[in-house]
Amino acid sequence: MSAPLSAPVSAAGPLTQLIYASRPFGFSGDMLDDILMAARRNNRRDGLTGALVCRADLFLQLLEGPREKVTATFGRILRDDRHMEVGLIWVGDAPARLFPDWDMLDDPARSWMWSREAVRDGAMGRASAAEARAVFQRVAGEVGL
Repeated sequence: MSAPLSAPVSAAGPLTQLIYASRPFGFSGDMLDDILMAARRNNRRDGLTGALVCRADLFLQLLEGPREKVTATFGRILRDDRHMEVGLIWVGDAPARLFPDWDMLDDPARSWMWSREAVRDGAMGRASAAEARAVFQRVAGEVGL
Protein backbone atom coordinates (compact mmCIF):
# COMPACT_ATOMS: atom_id res chain seq x y z
CA MET A 1 0.00 0.00 0.00
CA SER A 2 2.90 2.35 0.68
CA ALA A 3 5.20 3.69 -1.94
CA PRO A 4 8.35 5.73 -1.42
CA LEU A 5 7.78 9.42 -1.91
CA SER A 6 10.47 12.07 -1.99
CA ALA A 7 10.39 14.65 0.75
CA PRO A 8 12.48 17.80 0.56
CA VAL A 9 15.17 18.32 3.17
CA SER A 10 14.54 21.53 5.04
CA ALA A 11 17.32 24.06 5.49
CA ALA A 12 15.49 25.61 8.46
CA GLY A 13 17.16 24.55 11.68
CA PRO A 14 18.30 21.16 12.88
CA LEU A 15 16.70 17.89 11.86
CA THR A 16 14.42 16.75 14.68
CA GLN A 17 13.13 13.24 15.25
CA LEU A 18 10.18 12.42 17.49
CA ILE A 19 8.87 9.01 18.50
CA TYR A 20 5.54 8.47 20.20
CA ALA A 21 3.29 5.53 20.94
CA SER A 22 -0.48 5.41 21.28
CA ARG A 23 -3.36 3.00 21.22
CA PRO A 24 -5.82 3.30 18.35
CA PHE A 25 -9.44 4.06 19.15
CA GLY A 26 -11.79 2.11 16.88
CA PHE A 27 -9.06 0.70 14.65
CA SER A 28 -10.08 -0.33 11.13
CA GLY A 29 -8.47 -0.53 7.72
CA ASP A 30 -10.47 2.52 6.59
CA MET A 31 -9.30 4.52 9.60
CA LEU A 32 -5.68 3.59 8.89
CA ASP A 33 -6.09 4.55 5.21
CA ASP A 34 -7.50 7.95 6.27
CA ILE A 35 -4.60 8.54 8.68
CA LEU A 36 -1.99 7.57 6.10
CA MET A 37 -3.50 9.67 3.28
CA ALA A 38 -3.64 12.76 5.50
CA ALA A 39 -0.18 12.13 6.95
CA ARG A 40 1.41 11.74 3.52
CA ARG A 41 -0.25 14.88 2.19
CA ASN A 42 0.61 16.99 5.25
CA ASN A 43 4.12 15.58 5.62
CA ARG A 44 4.94 16.25 1.97
CA ARG A 45 3.74 19.83 2.42
CA ASP A 46 5.75 20.28 5.65
CA GLY A 47 8.96 18.51 4.61
CA LEU A 48 8.46 15.67 7.10
CA THR A 49 9.30 12.01 6.66
CA GLY A 50 8.80 9.03 8.92
CA ALA A 51 7.26 5.67 9.58
CA LEU A 52 4.14 4.39 11.31
CA VAL A 53 4.20 0.91 12.80
CA CYS A 54 0.61 -0.09 13.40
CA ARG A 55 -1.73 -2.85 14.36
CA ALA A 56 -5.12 -2.97 16.08
CA ASP A 57 -3.64 -2.28 19.54
CA LEU A 58 -0.61 -0.11 18.76
CA PHE A 59 0.61 2.94 16.89
CA LEU A 60 4.34 3.60 17.10
CA GLN A 61 5.46 6.48 14.94
CA LEU A 62 8.67 8.29 14.11
CA LEU A 63 8.42 11.77 12.61
CA GLU A 64 11.47 13.62 11.29
CA GLY A 65 11.98 17.07 9.84
CA PRO A 66 12.17 20.71 10.88
CA ARG A 67 11.56 21.08 14.62
CA GLU A 68 8.57 23.45 14.35
CA LYS A 69 6.82 21.19 11.82
CA VAL A 70 7.45 18.03 13.87
CA THR A 71 6.12 19.79 16.98
CA ALA A 72 3.03 21.08 15.17
CA THR A 73 2.30 17.62 13.77
CA PHE A 74 2.63 16.00 17.19
CA GLY A 75 0.22 18.63 18.54
CA ARG A 76 -2.36 17.57 15.94
CA ILE A 77 -1.86 13.92 16.90
CA LEU A 78 -2.42 14.76 20.59
CA ARG A 79 -5.79 16.32 19.64
CA ASP A 80 -6.80 13.46 17.31
CA ASP A 81 -9.48 11.30 18.96
CA ARG A 82 -8.32 8.25 17.00
CA HIS A 83 -5.33 8.07 19.39
CA MET A 84 -5.62 7.03 23.05
CA GLU A 85 -2.90 7.09 25.68
CA VAL A 86 -0.44 9.05 23.54
CA GLY A 87 3.00 8.94 25.07
CA LEU A 88 6.10 10.78 23.93
CA ILE A 89 9.01 8.32 23.93
CA TRP A 90 11.83 10.40 22.45
CA VAL A 91 12.52 13.70 20.78
CA GLY A 92 15.87 15.10 19.76
CA ASP A 93 18.15 16.26 17.00
CA ALA A 94 19.45 13.71 14.51
CA PRO A 95 22.32 13.81 12.02
CA ALA A 96 20.27 12.30 9.17
CA ARG A 97 16.80 11.05 8.32
CA LEU A 98 16.04 7.35 8.75
CA PHE A 99 13.25 7.51 6.13
CA PRO A 100 14.37 10.20 3.65
CA ASP A 101 12.22 8.87 0.79
CA TRP A 102 9.02 8.17 2.71
CA ASP A 103 6.42 10.82 3.49
CA MET A 104 5.00 8.12 5.79
CA LEU A 105 5.98 4.47 5.60
CA ASP A 106 3.17 2.15 6.70
CA ASP A 107 4.72 -0.84 8.41
CA PRO A 108 2.93 -3.56 10.37
CA ALA A 109 4.18 -4.59 13.80
CA ARG A 110 6.02 -7.86 13.57
CA SER A 111 6.67 -10.75 15.96
CA TRP A 112 9.94 -9.23 17.18
CA MET A 113 7.99 -6.31 18.60
CA TRP A 114 5.74 -6.26 21.65
CA SER A 115 3.06 -8.92 21.97
CA ARG A 116 -0.55 -7.85 22.48
CA GLU A 117 -0.23 -8.92 26.11
CA ALA A 118 2.90 -6.80 26.54
CA VAL A 119 1.11 -3.76 25.07
CA ARG A 120 -1.87 -4.36 27.37
CA ASP A 121 0.56 -4.59 30.32
CA GLY A 122 2.15 -1.21 29.51
CA ALA A 123 5.20 -2.06 27.38
CA MET A 124 4.85 1.19 25.43
CA GLY A 125 5.10 3.24 28.60
CA ARG A 126 8.18 1.35 29.73
CA ALA A 127 9.98 1.48 26.38
CA SER A 128 13.23 3.40 26.51
CA ALA A 129 14.19 5.91 23.86
CA ALA A 130 16.99 3.57 22.76
CA GLU A 131 14.56 0.65 22.34
CA ALA A 132 12.12 2.75 20.30
CA ARG A 133 14.88 4.16 18.12
CA ALA A 134 16.20 0.63 17.53
CA VAL A 135 12.77 -0.42 16.24
CA PHE A 136 12.86 2.28 13.57
CA GLN A 137 16.50 1.65 12.70
CA ARG A 138 15.60 -1.99 12.09
CA VAL A 139 12.55 -1.05 10.00
CA ALA A 140 14.67 1.38 7.95
CA GLY A 141 17.18 -1.38 7.32
CA GLU A 142 14.46 -3.78 6.24
CA VAL A 143 13.09 -1.39 3.60
CA GLY A 144 16.55 -0.97 2.16
CA LEU A 145 17.30 2.58 3.19
